[in-house]
Amino acid sequence: MRRFKILATARALPPRVLTNAELETMIDTTDQWIVERTGIRERRIAAPEVATSDLAAEALLSACNAAGLGPEALDVLIVATSTPDTLFPSTACWVQHKLGLRGPAAFDVSAGCSGWLYGMELAASLIAGGGARTAAVIGAEVMSKVVNWEDRSTCVLFGDGAGAAILTACEEDRGLLGSAWGADGTLARVLYQPAGGTRQPASAESVAARAHTVHMEGNTVFKHAVTAMSEGAIEALKRAGVTPEDVTLLIPHQANTRIMEATRARTAIAPAKMVSIVDRYGNMSAATIPVALDEARAAGRLKDGDLLAMTAFGTGFTWAAQVLRV
Repeated sequence: MRRFKILATARALPPRVLTNAELETMIDTTDQWIVERTGIRERRIAAPEVATSDLAAEALLSACNAAGLGPEALDVLIVATSTPDTLFPSTACWVQHKLGLRGPAAFDVSAGCSGWLYGMELAASLIAGGGARTAAVIGAEVMSKVVNWEDRSTCVLFGDGAGAAILTACEEDRGLLGSAWGADGTLARVLYQPAGGTRQPASAESVAARAHTVHMEGNTVFKHAVTAMSEGAIEALKRAGVTPEDVTLLIPHQANTRIMEATRARTAIAPAKMVSIVDRYGNMSAATIPVALDEARAAGRLKDGDLLAMTAFGTGFTWAAQVLRV
């Protein structure tokens, strides 16, 4: 076991709600079509002036307040995001800039929807190895700024938000019991943003071609997501030495209800144990699991000593699954 406890969690969500009914007036789609295929009914949309670091900083401050410590007490700040403020510096450094924070190590993790679990893996290892005692892991996204709002197959899926967790070393039997993570870069083009990097720098042509937005082969993503998320969760349970019956809650990445339910069924975890918030927020990429975790904690669904399973899949293709004693 890599011992740590979650001191606090928090979330930051834009106040603007975009419903399926509103989408019906924007593109050729229907509420029924979206709900039947995704389970999504509404999502949050950030204001034009709001960047990823703004939501990340809000979630971090709320988590620090809940933990009873200031951001300066952190040893490391990890931000998982696919929608950084800038290619450089990192969004984590922009969070520091926004808070006037100096000192803690700060960096981003780019692993798509698996990013927050990647960040948790790194934070757990840093704490176990003595490189940090207290860490913040944030998942934050403003997906609304990178979707093509004329592409009905993708724009209905995504939303904006941020979730944060504060971890600290402890001597109790709590922390990471087992995990599994990996990637398959041969499938990178199945879900990606073609332009904006060194492969295809920004140009008038790339903007006109909407190459700076999400491009996705939905059916391929679905097939690989279910396999990777379920197999990752099963492997994490095995490495943790626990059974599906032992699990208190399962938080899968909130991509859509069909992927989530197929993943749950394959892991043999009871339906009542699965946390789902996708109907209200859509796919917030790296922010989905920490937001769902904070909501579950706030609702009293997790208490000290409970067993939490989490699993995710994202662009790359990446995957990650963890079993925690909270």
